[in-house]
Amino acid sequence: MILCRITGNAIAVEKHPCYEGKIVLVCQPIDTAGKDLGRVFLAVDAVRAGEGDTVLASREGNTARQLTGKDSDPIHSVVLAVVDRVEMNDGTVLDGATRR
Repeated sequence: MILCRITGNAIAVEKHPCYEGKIVLVCQPIDTAGKDLGRVFLAVDAVRAGEGDTVLASREGNTARQLTGKDSDPIHSVVLAVVDRVEMNDGTVLDGATRR
């Protein structure tokens, strides 16, 4: 699972048929303080997340295949949850679900 912030949508005119009717989001990995980590990636939205939301995403194909129910779909990354709040043992708190 990767903690991410949604920075936008990806829109494509031509796409694989498995993406028909699905929303693809741009995910920016973040740390527990909300700072950017690494490169953005695209993920299929399974929870109706939106720009500015903090989410949990999976970048593992088996998770995506279990959600779509099709082993043949070339989906690799999926947004699995919108995060309301992250509380760490050291007292760090990150409030999520704050659409900008």
